[in-house]
Amino acid sequence: MVVHDAVILGRIVGVYGIKGWVKVFSETQPREGILNYQPLYIADGDSWQPLAVETGRLSGKSIILKCQGVDDRDAAQGLVGRALAIDADQLPQLDPGEYYWSQLLGLEVVNLQGEPLGRVDHLLETGANDVLVLEGERQRLVPYVPQVVKQVDLVQGRMTVDWGADF
Repeated sequence: MVVHDAVILGRIVGVYGIKGWVKVFSETQPREGILNYQPLYIADGDSWQPLAVETGRLSGKSIILKCQGVDDRDAAQGLVGRALAIDADQLPQLDPGEYYWSQLLGLEVVNLQGEPLGRVDHLLETGANDVLVLEGERQRLVPYVPQVVKQVDLVQGRMTVDWGADF
């Protein structure tokens, strides 16, 4: 199966019981949101393969899944460490000016003066607001709030922020 634009939603982190169930660390909000996507795809080297999920549920802070054809602990152990994704086309459409975190990764970030600040490496959820973690000549933390983020241009791969180069 060809996945044109994979969006990683989680990773298999362990086994659960003896009947082939796996534990999943979900990066969706809410955590059990990963259960709403079908089909899921599992990393297989450099490609993605469909993963038929029979059932799944929230269990503590993890999601547990029972996958078709995975019927014992040994088979489940073979899936540990592999990423789970969907095709970006499966994501709900957002309103203008809203972005999925995955869309922001890798964007070049410049300030209003045109000075390069780095590229978006990842984002942090702090509770008060999300924070962009930029990698460049040094790491920078930039609040992802409307007062700071002035423009996001996905076509050009660039974000403009009101943020000093000395921060």
